[in-house]
Amino acid sequence: MFRHLPPVIKNFILLNVLMLFASWLFRYQFGIDLNDRLGFHYFESNQFRPYQLVTYMFMHGGMVHLFFNMYALFIFGVMLEHTWGSKRFFTYYILCGIGAIGVQALVNFLQISHIRAEFSQLLSSYSPSLFLEFAEKNFPFFDFSPGSPNFTLIMNTAASEAPLRLNEMLQLQMAIPTVGASGAVYGILLAFGMMFPRVQLMLLIPPIPIQARWLVIIYGLIELTLGISQPGSNVAHFAHLGGMIIGFILIKIWQHRHPHYPF
Repeated sequence: MFRHLPPVIKNFILLNVLMLFASWLFRYQFGIDLNDRLGFHYFESNQFRPYQLVTYMFMHGGMVHLFFNMYALFIFGVMLEHTWGSKRFFTYYILCGIGAIGVQALVNFLQISHIRAEFSQLLSSYSPSLFLEFAEKNFPFFDFSPGSPNFTLIMNTAASEAPLRLNEMLQLQMAIPTVGASGAVYGILLAFGMMFPRVQLMLLIPPIPIQARWLVIIYGLIELTLGISQPGSNVAHFAHLGGMIIGFILIKIWQHRHPHYPF
């Protein structure tokens, strides 16, 4: 069956699988974290490199992460590549992936701007206990439990040192890379729903049929809800939404320019 896959999907799956095995090899044989090197870091991070805008979508956090993304690419992408052709499908996938991380970066910028604005207000009536409360709220993945190194550091931070501490925490948070093809795959899901809206799909849980258009709407609403309700999550929900948004824009542009093309 793999031999009969259209060329772009076949090569994307091969590349993603190879990069996962390469990440394992480099980590255990050479002590090099390819996810850290090739995953996306926020623009202000010391570890950001422009090529990460593309390379992040070919890296994954593990076999399960890879499997679900490649399975979705296979399920929803084959009909699209056959319909659009390989060149257009390749362009769409890559642009959705880049756009997805761009949207996530914009959300990160807004979140960091809010943190800095809140911190500026904190400085006007600074105390270590208020700084601790601020840190616990805005950096949920840090350990600030009593007696922890972070707790001790914050409680011994004077007002003049607080901006430096904030920058250190932001850099540590930015050092966590974003990896995965999910943003591009959500763009593929959106395109499938627009191209084949009445195709019946079978959900796994619960095992009920659903039209593609409703599946797209449900997934979009889920990601929007999770993105708003879990701003500190380690899942890039707004990247998923970003892939769908960019995909929608691309399809509308192509429909306008080529009204008789099968979009």
